Amino acid sequence: MPQLPRIVILGRPNVGKSTLFNRICGRRRALVGNEPGMTRDRLYARAEWLGKPFEVIDTGGIIPAEKDLIAGEIFRQAQKAIEEAAHLVLVVDAREGVVPLDEELAHRLHRTGKSLALAVNKIDSAQHSPLAAEFHRLGIKPIFPVSAEHGLGVDDLLDHVTAGFPQEPLAKDESPALASPGPAPVGERPVHPPAGRSPSAGVGPITRSLDLPISVAIIGRPNVGKSTLLNRLLNEERCIVSPVPGTTRDAVDAEFERDGLHFRFVDTAGIRRKGKTKLLAEKLSVIQARKHLERADVALLILDAPEGVTALDTHIGGYAHESRRSVIIVVNKWDAIRKGPTTTQDFLGTIRQRMKYLDYAPIVFISALHGQRLGSLLKTIAQVAEGRRQRVSTGEMNRFLGEVDFDRASTPSGKPTRIYYMTQAGVAPPTFIVFTNRPGKLHFSFERFLVNRIRERFGFVGTPIVIKSRASQ
Repeated sequence: MPQLPRIVILGRPNVGKSTLFNRICGRRRALVGNEPGMTRDRLYARAEWLGKPFEVIDTGGIIPAEKDLIAGEIFRQAQKAIEEAAHLVLVVDAREGVVPLDEELAHRLHRTGKSLALAVNKIDSAQHSPLAAEFHRLGIKPIFPVSAEHGLGVDDLLDHVTAGFPQEPLAKDESPALASPGPAPVGERPVHPPAGRSPSAGVGPITRSLDLPISVAIIGRPNVGKSTLLNRLLNEERCIVSPVPGTTRDAVDAEFERDGLHFRFVDTAGIRRKGKTKLLAEKLSVIQARKHLERADVALLILDAPEGVTALDTHIGGYAHESRRSVIIVVNKWDAIRKGPTTTQDFLGTIRQRMKYLDYAPIVFISALHGQRLGSLLKTIAQVAEGRRQRVSTGEMNRFLGEVDFDRASTPSGKPTRIYYMTQAGVAPPTFIVFTNRPGKLHFSFERFLVNRIRERFGFVGTPIVIKSRASQ
């Protein structure tokens, strides 16, 4: 697939870059708030303007001379984005006027030799238009007064920056797609955000194939190696990695193909307990992490091997279980453990004891930093995603019922439970309806027995199984 032209949005902190990014891609993809430094990693989204597809990249607020670790990494991420760009857009704040940092960034961007446009943001009405005149001193032409929040002037900006982009012809039976839900379209011309694509990971082969893309959310508490894992899978530094907990704020997503499988990974912010999140950015990032988890097919719950299984790990595992995602428990930093004859078995036992509700989740031991066992991890993801969409015919299910010894099932005293008929009603997660001789839900111990027998016979690796009961008429 040919590389799409890329538009990179740049500027100092808190000038509205992420608001403009969201406006162009047609959905609330990046965190937006009044706190400086909300965006840190590079965020990619595909978009379309008047039949011309492209990628738009949001970057963190740039402070080139700042010595702080995070600020330095943001600057490095922005430099990588500039290298990939077909067109740069420098965003400034009309209400604050020209500040020295705007002048420094304009000078640096001029020296790149890339096509450059200036978006003077926060021109929310005609009476604010004169504020744009001061920015001519930056020496960037043309200048576009815009209001990213309200969509004013963004259509003129897109007309300019996409002028040389190739137009994608529509198939005879194809009509333009509507923008995804989110901010209202710019002017009357919608912006389209189909998914992007990233390089393939350098890991071992996978033997199984799926027709559908596999959406994978990387979840866990702060500083367990989530961003390191995504970077290693992509073979590029897509996410900022630092020892500072909470470095990732926006959910960073990337797609790649490997041996016929299409993966979409989302690196989410570290989830903390509600009382531990104080900054607005942290609160929003945790909310966004929960949302991305609920949209995924598979959740990778990352544990820190040297620290063991913590109370917060079990809390986050509960989120994944309650959302009915398929789950893989990933024990990261396994290379840092001093191993003995029973180390692996002891760790497995601890996980199973502390996370009994995730007894269906496979456990994979990896080192994201050194790339160890990532091929095994991708194979497991493929197996779990396949199990999530697995179907069993009604005939096969009822033949299975006839072979189950329900006398072994633990049931409450009184009338014994009998299952007359069973059928699969849905997938993702697999959902079954059983017709019994008793009204109401199955007793939890009987349901657990039935689920365990289904797994023994049909697999359904890594996915929760939902049982709904009906009283037979």
